[in-house]
Amino acid sequence: MPRRALDNPIVLAVLGLLLEQPSHPHQMLAELRERSDNHAAAITRGTLYNTVAALAEAGWLASQGRQRSGNRPERTVYALTEEGRQELVRRLDSQIRNPEREFSQFLGAVTYLGALGVSGAGEALAERARRLRQRTAADEERLAEALAADVPRLHVIEAEYALCLARAETAWIDSVIDDLRTGSLTSPTDEATTTAPL
Repeated sequence: MPRRALDNPIVLAVLGLLLEQPSHPHQMLAELRERSDNHAAAITRGTLYNTVAALAEAGWLASQGRQRSGNRPERTVYALTEEGRQELVRRLDSQIRNPEREFSQFLGAVTYLGALGVSGAGEALAERARRLRQRTAADEERLAEALAADVPRLHVIEAEYALCLARAETAWIDSVIDDLRTGSLTSPTDEATTTAPL
C-alpha cells in the first residue's frame, strides 16, 4: 500500500465520519461534500474510494457487510476499528497541537500583488472582500440555524473557526485597500506587467 494514500488530507475526515457511524463510500462522499466547501472541491469519487481501500488495508476500517437501497448496486459498509480510532485520536492531537504553515492559493497570489499595479490590486482586493462578506453572512446564518436547532456547539466548532478566519481576512484586506488608497502602500511601479511584490 502506498504510504502517500494514508497521508491524504481526507484520511482524517473519513476516520472522523466513521467515528460517528458506519457508512459506505458513496454516503461518505455525499456527507463530506455537504459539510465542507473545501471537501466539495477537493474530493473525487476515485480519491475517496482509493483512500477507503488504503484505510481498510491498514486495519483502520473493517467491512460490516454489504447494503442495498432500492435498485442501486450493493455497497460495502465500513466501520472504524479500534486501531482506526487510535489513529484518529493521534492525528487529531498532533494537528491541533502543532501549527503548520499551510500554503493557500490566496497567499501565493498576494506574494505578487504588485503585478496588478496599485489600482488593479485595490480593485481585486475589494472584489474579494465583497465576496468574503457575502459568504460569511451566509455561513453565519447557517451556523445560527444549527445552534438554534440545538446542535451542540462542539459539533459545529469548525464552522465557528472558519468564520473567525474569514472575518480576520476581510479586516486585513480592508486595511490593505485603505493603505493603497492613501498611498502608504505603494508598488515599485504601477505597471500591470511588473512581477515584483508590493
